[in-house]
Amino acid sequence: MTKKKKVAIVFTGGTISMTVDKEIGAAIPTLSGEQIMSMVTNIDKVAEIEVLNFDEIPGPHMTPERMMELKDYVNDLLVREDICGVVITHGTDSLEETAYFLDLTITSIKPVIVTGAMRSSSELGYDGPSNLSAAVCTAISDDAIGKGVLIVLNNEVLLASEATKTNTLSLNTFKSLTSGPLGIIDCNELVLYKDVVNRSIIDTDKVESKVALFKSGVGMDDELIKFAADNGYKGIVIEAMGRGNIPPQMYEGVKYAREKDIPVVIVSRCHSGRVFDSYGYLGSGRDLKNLGCIFGGELPGQKARIKLMLALGKTNDLGEIKDFFEKGIYY
Repeated sequence: MTKKKKVAIVFTGGTISMTVDKEIGAAIPTLSGEQIMSMVTNIDKVAEIEVLNFDEIPGPHMTPERMMELKDYVNDLLVREDICGVVITHGTDSLEETAYFLDLTITSIKPVIVTGAMRSSSELGYDGPSNLSAAVCTAISDDAIGKGVLIVLNNEVLLASEATKTNTLSLNTFKSLTSGPLGIIDCNELVLYKDVVNRSIIDTDKVESKVALFKSGVGMDDELIKFAADNGYKGIVIEAMGRGNIPPQMYEGVKYAREKDIPVVIVSRCHSGRVFDSYGYLGSGRDLKNLGCIFGGELPGQKARIKLMLALGKTNDLGEIKDFFEKGIYY
C-alpha cells in the first residue's frame, strides 16, 4: 500500500473560518482549523493532514508585514522532508495579493496552494470544504511541483500571478482573464491545461509598505500624487486608462514624483491586456515612458503594488526595479 503524502494546512482566517454572529447578524471569524477540517469529509483517504492555525483574520486585515511573516512560516514547513506541499486558507478579498506575494518570494518547488470560501459555514452551500479538498488534491499532485503558488477554488487551479477576483459573490469569482486556468481538479486529480512560463522571483526578506495606488478617472488632477510624493511614499502605482494613458493634470503629478526619483509603475484599469506606449498625446503612455515610468504589463493595480513593495524591499536601483516588471514582456 502506497504511503499517503502529508500536506500542511495553514489557516489564516477569512470567510472559510466564519459563522454568522447572532447579535450583529453578520459573519465574523470564529472557526479553528480543526473545526473546519472536521467538515472536509474523506480527506484522510487521499492525504495525511497537519493543521496549523497561523491567524484568524478577515482578508482586508492582512498586511504586507504579515504576508512576509506568512512567507517565512510556510518556508519553514516546506523544508521539512515529511511535508509534500502547503495549503493556505485566506480571505478572498485580499487572497490574490497574498498569493502573488508568496509566488514572488517562495523559491521551493513544492506546491503551495491558497484557497478560501465565498460563503460562510452559516450559509447554504458553504464552499469551504470542497475548496479545501481540491486544494489538498492539488498539493499532492506531482503535476503541481515547480508551478509556483497556485490558487484553487471551485475546482479550478489558477496561477497566482494571473488570478484575480472578478465577482463579489460568485463561487467561480477567481479567474485568469487572459489565458484561463492552469488546470482543474477532476475526480480528485489535477488535470493540466497549460504550463508555466516566465515566473518572476524577488528574493528579499524586506517589504516597503509605503507604496501608493491610484486609479485614474476623467478630470483627475495631480493633488493626491503630489501628496504621496511629499509624504514619504517610496513608490506609486497608477491604474491608467486603456493602454496606459492618464488625464493631463494627473500627468503633472507623475512628472513631479519622477523628479523626486520616486518609481512610478503604470498599469491599466482595464480587466485584461497590457499597457504600451502606443499613443503620443499629453498624458499618454509615450509621455509616461519618457518620464521614466515603469510599465507593469497585464498586472492589475493591487498586484503591481505588491510587486513594487517587494522590489523596493530588495533595491532602490530603478533599472533593477524596471527589470522586475518589464524584462521578458517589453524587452
